[in-house]
Amino acid sequence: MSDFSLILANLFSRKLRAALMIVAIFFAFLIFGVLAGVQNGFDSFGNAAGENRLVAMNKINFTQPLPLAYINRIRSVEGVVQASHANWFGGYYQDPKNLVMTFAVDPESYLDIYAGDVLLAADQKAAFLADRTGLLVGRKIAEKNGWKVGDRIPLNSNIYTNKNTGKQSWEFTISGIVDPAREDGSTDWGIFHYDYFSESVTFGQNTIGYVIIETADKALNQKIAKVIDEMFANSPAETATDTEKAFGQAFAAQLGNIALIITLVVGAAFFTILMIVGNTMVMAVRERTKEIGVMKTLGFPSGRIFRLVLGESLLLAALGALPALGAAGLLLLWMKKAVGMPGLALTLPYVALGVGIMLALGLMTGLVPAWNALRLNIVTALGRQ
Repeated sequence: MSDFSLILANLFSRKLRAALMIVAIFFAFLIFGVLAGVQNGFDSFGNAAGENRLVAMNKINFTQPLPLAYINRIRSVEGVVQASHANWFGGYYQDPKNLVMTFAVDPESYLDIYAGDVLLAADQKAAFLADRTGLLVGRKIAEKNGWKVGDRIPLNSNIYTNKNTGKQSWEFTISGIVDPAREDGSTDWGIFHYDYFSESVTFGQNTIGYVIIETADKALNQKIAKVIDEMFANSPAETATDTEKAFGQAFAAQLGNIALIITLVVGAAFFTILMIVGNTMVMAVRERTKEIGVMKTLGFPSGRIFRLVLGESLLLAALGALPALGAAGLLLLWMKKAVGMPGLALTLPYVALGVGIMLALGLMTGLVPAWNALRLNIVTALGRQ
């Protein structure tokens, strides 16, 4: 018999026990794979950002506004090609759980800056610019809610109140449906006219949430950011200007420390699995003490027995971990399509990390029983009850 066939036979000598250990390892690595993919998704926030785009916001934090008058002053800075602004609306459709990430923007300048990031039909763009109540939405949002171009729909805000109606609801016309221009892009948002927003809210008129700045060259980013921040230093609303990518990652970080959550959850799962599998492997080798003694009597070298026991532990880890990583990849692919998060995937570095953890698990749970089998002498093995 080959060493592999011996390892396989020993591993499944107790089929139920082996199956339970494989299932336990499978779920541990499935948790690892999914959470690693989610971490990758959060890490990729801002990857689709333009290298020559900056974002200026209030130095205090994202929730504090800036005066609308800042726009023209920023546009006058040398090296700035275009500047636009946006306000977070906090929208939802019908049910507060059905969020629609919506922004009130300066339509012409905003679409000018993001012209290379979205696909929008010319007639739909013209309709949006001409209609103060027009709304542009991503295709995924439109399909989810059954919207089509020309529909009149209400959107609610969980922040602002419409002074014309006394309610937190605004009426919009779907002027166009946008698609991402690149595979790593996302249009999981909606935009509408800032003027329509500013004239109807009960507070915050003539203020903006943040400024998007297109620079002539990415090499000028740091210099322009410094000039803008110095321009508004010691004013009632100082600015903090950084790259669009950094802004996106900071926005995602508000949702929590995902890396810490992954470390705690995966660490707890692996520690538990390590204890269970390690203890089971020690028991399995102890149960086969006489078998090991017979093998040594027949001339099996101690080194070969060491490799057989260690190989059994490694094979056990592989049978649980490799299918789990594959299942996690497929689950993340489904989640990516469902939620529209471009970076939601089990990338090669995380796969390599998973395989490394699998090998470490196999070695850590197998070394002690393999070493005990190596040191076991024939008299003790055959005489043990």
